[in-house]
Amino acid sequence: MYRVIVLDKLAQEGLDRLQSASQIEYEVRTGLKGNDLRQALTEFDGAICRSGVKITAEALEGNRRLRAIVRAGVGTDNIDRVAATRHGVVVMNTPTGNTLSTAEHTFALMLALSRNVAPAHQSLRDGVWERNAYMGTQLADKTLGIVGLGRIGREVAKACFGL
Repeated sequence: MYRVIVLDKLAQEGLDRLQSASQIEYEVRTGLKGNDLRQALTEFDGAICRSGVKITAEALEGNRRLRAIVRAGVGTDNIDRVAATRHGVVVMNTPTGNTLSTAEHTFALMLALSRNVAPAHQSLRDGVWERNAYMGTQLADKTLGIVGLGRIGREVAKACFGL
């Protein structure tokens, strides 16, 4: 049985996957720092984090059990990869985990900006309704420029065909 510590809040779907894995026992412990983090890491075979915890060389010092740290997200800048490698700990990330959500958020912001959602909402909250002042514009038949066609840019480009 492998023991995994979850160091930051994860979506329930992620916790459900851990729960369904027959060879994994997991425990959620958030907000750990300093000696508390160092001690906790010695009790587990793997660790899952997001950006809320910083795993430093000091946090890994003396650890003989930990084998993997997984960053649920794109970067690993909050993990001392050199120290982890020195301790035989593999550092991984999940770079595509939020690609679709980020592309969808791009569309949400484009639609909100084109329709003046934020200023219209504020005006309404202020007790004024000036419908004509916030008409906005349609995105249909417009040209969209995408700077960079990485994972997210490609998803935005694919979704553009719907507009």
